[in-house]
Amino acid sequence: MFKYLWMVVQDLFLTVTYAALMHTMLSRAARRKGRRIHGAGLCAGVLASVILAVLKYNTKLIISSHWNHYIYAVLMALTVLFLVFTVCFARREKQSAGAGSVLLSCAGSLLSAVMIFYSLPGVLLYPFSFNTMGQGYLSAYYLVRMAGWLGALVLLLIYSRLLSRCALEIKPYAWVPSVLNFNLIAFSVYCFGRFFVPWVNRAKWLGWSVKYSDEAYGWIGNWMMFTAKNAMLFHWIAAGTAVLLLVFFFRQGTILREKYDNPAQLRKLKARNRRWRRGAAGTLACILLFCLILTVVKTDDTRQVELSAPENYTVDRDAGVILVSAEAVNDGHLHRFEYRTEKNIDIRWIVVKKPNSASYGVGLDACEVCGNAGYFERNGQIICKRCDVVMNINTIGFKGGCNPIPLAYEVKDGNLVFRLEDLAAGEKEFR
Repeated sequence: MFKYLWMVVQDLFLTVTYAALMHTMLSRAARRKGRRIHGAGLCAGVLASVILAVLKYNTKLIISSHWNHYIYAVLMALTVLFLVFTVCFARREKQSAGAGSVLLSCAGSLLSAVMIFYSLPGVLLYPFSFNTMGQGYLSAYYLVRMAGWLGALVLLLIYSRLLSRCALEIKPYAWVPSVLNFNLIAFSVYCFGRFFVPWVNRAKWLGWSVKYSDEAYGWIGNWMMFTAKNAMLFHWIAAGTAVLLLVFFFRQGTILREKYDNPAQLRKLKARNRRWRRGAAGTLACILLFCLILTVVKTDDTRQVELSAPENYTVDRDAGVILVSAEAVNDGHLHRFEYRTEKNIDIRWIVVKKPNSASYGVGLDACEVCGNAGYFERNGQIICKRCDVVMNINTIGFKGGCNPIPLAYEVKDGNLVFRLEDLAAGEKEFR
């Protein structure tokens, strides 16, 4: 659940913030015409994203690395065009919807559409990559992940609506285009760094060598690596500037500048200011929640889990078996063992006593879905390290899904007996 929560927020936060500010700016600069043109651009971006997602899913369409190269180039070109039109045609609020306002609205609409087309298709495909453990779309495994995915989308929609409403009321008008333009410039700097990634080994027209080195690529290569390692920096810039805008808007709601003629007008103005403060506080709460998701939740979800150390056992090479004391594994917790074969391949397997049963859940520390990532115990549950799926302990030892690959054993004279040849048969899973 948490994986897709932070992934969707990370993928769409910048696009949603820019699109909300863009919609507000065009609404204030070009009135109804600007709103309609930008709304059409948003719909076109979503529709194009859906079409691309459907094509990629149904036809297994493979996008080459040069795809991002062209997208970044288009984003930078449209950003420059929009900034130029902003300087020329967006000097005042609610100006006449002439040719200049139409050009400004069209440039903003195209920019928003391309941003959506760049970031949304991958998000739309996430539900088709959920691990259902072979139980279908109505299984708990699928629904939990769907809840995280949908929850993130709903939060982003609420945030975009709140941010747009606040920016629509803020005074002076210049605050909105200033914050938006600053963010677009920062985003263009990021796009410039990512622009060279697909061609970094092929850009002979720049006189670069085939293999990467700081000496060969100079400051461009350094900036490319900086943007790759610090992509989240641009999320914090967008969040910080949005917070600054909202703080000023909240302050605007605490000051009563307008004159009034009677108590009824005063009550109306106070109610308006309360609405402003609530809108600013709600939007700030959304940004704070996103920051927590992209820091605390993401860090906790992506932390590397260390597998427990292998436990001791007895090897009887004459009989070709390994003996594990049943008393040592009767506590209901996960126990891990490891054996090195004659081909120097380390085979891991796990044993856990099934609840309310005399039998054991036994299997290789690997599965057919996630490979040999292994399993770990958390709060009494057995969990796959790679996909974070919780195992049903009673089904460990059965084939299928993300269950550990079954390993034959027998209980004899107080020991669990494993044949060396059965362990050796699992070599292919650990190569």
